[in-house]
Amino acid sequence: MTIAEIENEIAEEFELFGDDWESKYEHLIDLGKHLPLIDKQYKTDDRLIKGCQSKVWLHSELKEKKIVFTADSDAIITKGIVALMIRVISGHTADEIINAQFEFINKIGLIEHLSPTRSNGLVSMVKQMKLDALAYKQLES
Repeated sequence: MTIAEIENEIAEEFELFGDDWESKYEHLIDLGKHLPLIDKQYKTDDRLIKGCQSKVWLHSELKEKKIVFTADSDAIITKGIVALMIRVISGHTADEIINAQFEFINKIGLIEHLSPTRSNGLVSMVKQMKLDALAYKQLES
């Protein structure tokens, strides 16, 4: 599946809840329960995402020219948000991740319904994931 196809799938999932943000948050929390968890050896301070109020650890590795992300967070909503991000881009190439627009974030209304600190955290997650992709792209050249 392409990143755009996964984004559309997520937008359709969230549309099922209409304007019921309580149900959307419950869905986010449920997604967080299925997050590909970071191995304990990578749950270190250097893998903490800067700019998140909650602790969010993010690890990436290159497997067969595709970047695979794992993560964890100490906050249930944030865990769901990082699970969404990983669902969209994990298993894609560096170029695909670098060029991803993450339009689903606006389509589902996520930014408007997050606290300012969680919104900043989401922006920091996106930035770190794209930085990781850039680093892997440099290694490939």
